[in-house]
Amino acid sequence: MPMKIFPILLFLLCVSLAGFSQSEESGQVTEYADSTNNFIEIAGFGSTNTHTPFWIQANQFGTVPLDVPAGTARISLENYWPLSSNWRAGVGVEAVGNFNENKKLLIPQLHATLRYKNWELFVGRKKQYVGLADSTLGTGSYAWSGNALPIPKISIGTNGFVAVPFTKGWISFNAFYSDGLFEKGRPVTSGLKFHQKAFYARIGKVNSKLKLYGGFNHQVQWGGKTKYLIKDPESGKLPDGFANYVYAVFGTIGGTGNDISHFDSTNRVGNHLGSLDLAIEVETYGSTIYLYRQFIYEDGSLFYMEGIKDGLTGLRIKRKNSYGANFEITEGVLEMLFTKDQGGDQFELGNGKKRGNDNYFNNQQIRDGWSYHDRTIGTPFIPPTSQTNWKWPNYADNFTSNNRVLVWHVGLRGTLFRKVQWHTKMSFSSNSGSYRERFVGSPKQFSGLIGAQTDVNVLGGMTIKGSYASDIGDLYRKTHGFMLAIRKDFSFN
Repeated sequence: MPMKIFPILLFLLCVSLAGFSQSEESGQVTEYADSTNNFIEIAGFGSTNTHTPFWIQANQFGTVPLDVPAGTARISLENYWPLSSNWRAGVGVEAVGNFNENKKLLIPQLHATLRYKNWELFVGRKKQYVGLADSTLGTGSYAWSGNALPIPKISIGTNGFVAVPFTKGWISFNAFYSDGLFEKGRPVTSGLKFHQKAFYARIGKVNSKLKLYGGFNHQVQWGGKTKYLIKDPESGKLPDGFANYVYAVFGTIGGTGNDISHFDSTNRVGNHLGSLDLAIEVETYGSTIYLYRQFIYEDGSLFYMEGIKDGLTGLRIKRKNSYGANFEITEGVLEMLFTKDQGGDQFELGNGKKRGNDNYFNNQQIRDGWSYHDRTIGTPFIPPTSQTNWKWPNYADNFTSNNRVLVWHVGLRGTLFRKVQWHTKMSFSSNSGSYRERFVGSPKQFSGLIGAQTDVNVLGGMTIKGSYASDIGDLYRKTHGFMLAIRKDFSFN
């Protein structure tokens, strides 16, 4: 299991800070730059019914309303200030106001950040992508796709890949360690805590023709209260405290204290999930080719090589050169997400026993599952039961009724008439429900989107954006919808 690699991550976080005053190319002093994102945007949404199409609302950090017609106004402010040659401090806030039948104000970003060389410490909400997968044209990383609001946390780690000392830039890593809190008012649990870490290594310099990547991400829901499979039904307490935090961090079986139930002691403290990731990147004269694979783990079955069929496999090709044609494809992504195996439909503890029925994103104690504000935190193709046509009674059996899926996905990006940037996403899925209750006939679903944007010379330069999306099939209601927006980017410099 990837938790056994955790001491490597902790070692690097503790002892390597002093080694990164240089860039990944040996001998060259780095001038550290911080990207900012300042803009104002107004958007409108509509559809042929009251539902927002899948690819308009999915992987938008939980900020696009599910019910239309709707309007949105958002503003993002972010800036970093140099404190010295190596230290910078920054703050960021993004506010989104959604206006439909229910007005709602969302804060997808609100953070204070302190950076030292290639490292950062931040507190609050910050948009992040985790995992070796495409995060824009693809379906998103399996465990952390950008589909839900960011979880507020305190995090320490690297800002991108940084070189390991004395390797002359040939070995680099990207890692972080964080803890946070889930929202109040969850349907089943309360006071739920969050732990997350990731470690990724790269072999190859920044400009190498061949680069190899590998690593893992690990997420845990733990602590708090629930009414399911607990030792004391009156208190509702799940295992808590520092000793059980250590069990949650390392993912070891067991626990300690008066709140440990049989379920906890024979499984693990908390709900664990994540992926083991591998990738290879090849630079050619005209393109960058990136091939990646994410292997899924939840209850230890992957350690026994069960459920190894499941995972996200992707290929991304980016063109380096533009030839000025009226129509160009500059980037393409092809992905397959498969989660139907789950190590089989049987789960038994003990050596040599089957450890299947992983029941992805569900947990028998934390029945509201791998979610934040009723949005799936991981891949949006494992949706909440409430968003599909195939429903269980709410949380009677778990958060999602559909975690056995096969998805084929294509994403493309390019230019039109050299001034218009366009992109498209097309996904076809076969949905088999779960091992607890299988869907009859594995309903099929197509969800697609085509969008475009262009700059206009108004008020010093603005961007007009639009997209059209459709859901056709048996999993969601048949829906055709659109988004229109105007955006103004600006800088404090």
